[in-house]
Amino acid sequence: MFTGIIQAVGQISGIEQKSGDCRLKIAAGKLDLSAVELGDSIAINGVCLTVIELGSTDFSADVSNETLSLTTIGKLTNGSAVNLEKALTLSTALGGHLVSGHVDGVGKIIKRSTDGRSERFEIEAPKELAKYIAHKGSICVDGISLTVNAVDGARFDLNIVPHTLAETTLGAYAVGQEVNLEVDLIARYLERLVLGEKAAEPTSGKITEAFLAEHGFVR
Repeated sequence: MFTGIIQAVGQISGIEQKSGDCRLKIAAGKLDLSAVELGDSIAINGVCLTVIELGSTDFSADVSNETLSLTTIGKLTNGSAVNLEKALTLSTALGGHLVSGHVDGVGKIIKRSTDGRSERFEIEAPKELAKYIAHKGSICVDGISLTVNAVDGARFDLNIVPHTLAETTLGAYAVGQEVNLEVDLIARYLERLVLGEKAAEPTSGKITEAFLAEHGFVR
């Protein structure tokens, strides 16, 4: 588990192809690796990966075909900047929101504009994620815990303050940039909870308008 509060911006320093998947080497920047051990989890652009090699200023992690196909990790190149966060502990301040490091989909920045000292981003999410994104709710974008300012269909707005722009990769992002999205855990579990006993049925993977009407949620 993570909080979505980025601890450092690292850099991809090596990519080794391995039978279709790959191994990444990451220069950790200012991330403190002194207490990190082999097998620990570190989120890279919001993707939870396992440390399999460890140096004093860098670490390596294997990336499966599944992860490469469902996230932006496969598009990283040598020199790419990445957001880093170590897994939370019981003594970690929960400054963001609970983040699993399991990416739900890839979104795209479709607009960026200046608003005072902040920057406004409009991001288009995959249509299947739209139902989980709520006004003033939380969303994780490339590992960063952010508040949704507005929602219009599958598009949502973010206001990024100067500190976040300076301490994460967001400051360098332009229109067209693809980003990893993880929706709020509560939204995902709530959907499953609403299904009730139907959740155990093999064909009941989705909540439909007919289902909501049957159970009094829609009139």
